Amino acid sequence: MLGQKDRNTPASTNTINVISEGTVIKGDIHSSGDLRIDGEVKGDVTTDGKCVVGINGLITGCIKAKDCDISGKTQGEVNISNLLLIKSTGKVNGDIFTSKMVLENGGEYNGTCSMGNSISMKKEVIQTELKDGLQAKG
Repeated sequence: MLGQKDRNTPASTNTINVISEGTVIKGDIHSSGDLRIDGEVKGDVTTDGKCVVGINGLITGCIKAKDCDISGKTQGEVNISNLLLIKSTGKVNGDIFTSKMVLENGGEYNGTCSMGNSISMKKEVIQTELKDGLQAKG
């Protein structure tokens, strides 16, 4: 009826998961939704959506995501299937694999960077790993 919610409709997977400042997680994170990390993660971060590392955020481990904005610090390999944005306060220490990258003035990265056509096969592997990893956790 009009004005009634359909109780059988599944919850949206477009949720944003937040790791707040002051929080430390030791272990891997797998998500089908977007992630915002303002705290510290000591482990790999994998998401089907977007990963945002806030200005006080720190990830020590690999990042695998569709898109990623980095304002904080990362230590480890970064695998992004679409767009990687390293903001002016962002610092990446590790190898980067992405289709597209924007490095703002002041942003830093130390490592190798593979992007564009050279990443096309890696991109397919990342997407397969994301699906397999999330299905195994689900």
